[in-house]
Amino acid sequence: MLEGIKAFFSEVFEQSDVDVEKTDPKQLAAAALMIEIATIDEHFDATEIQALVKELQRQFDLDSETLHHLIDIARKQSDQSTSLYQFTRCVNDEFSHQEKFDLLIGMWRIAYADNNLDKYEEYMVRRVTDLIHVSHGDFIRAKKVAQEQHIQE
Repeated sequence: MLEGIKAFFSEVFEQSDVDVEKTDPKQLAAAALMIEIATIDEHFDATEIQALVKELQRQFDLDSETLHHLIDIARKQSDQSTSLYQFTRCVNDEFSHQEKFDLLIGMWRIAYADNNLDKYEEYMVRRVTDLIHVSHGDFIRAKKVAQEQHIQE
């Protein structure tokens, strides 16, 4: 399955100078979904970029160069994508339930980063929650965890 996902991303970026073969598909899917949250309200500002970097670092423990490489690839993929399917398919195929839950918390943290939870951000997190087969109870629990952490920061 991972080879199929890598092949898909390679085809998308074959004209790019970015080396997709060295990018972990799980990290790429998570980063692309997080970017969807950060950009859905059409305000991808420094606060959301910082939250995205922090969240990817927290979840994947990447060095700075790898992290920025991942964000560049994910941003291009997100821009070219017409649906969430390729990202959510990878999440469903490769993530454990706990990893899915952590992804949702990360998406909520990004949504709250600018101190304004936009209705489109909430809609997108809800949509991803449904697509990755996470219960509504876990959707609410992830939102509360992110809210509490945001308040404490």
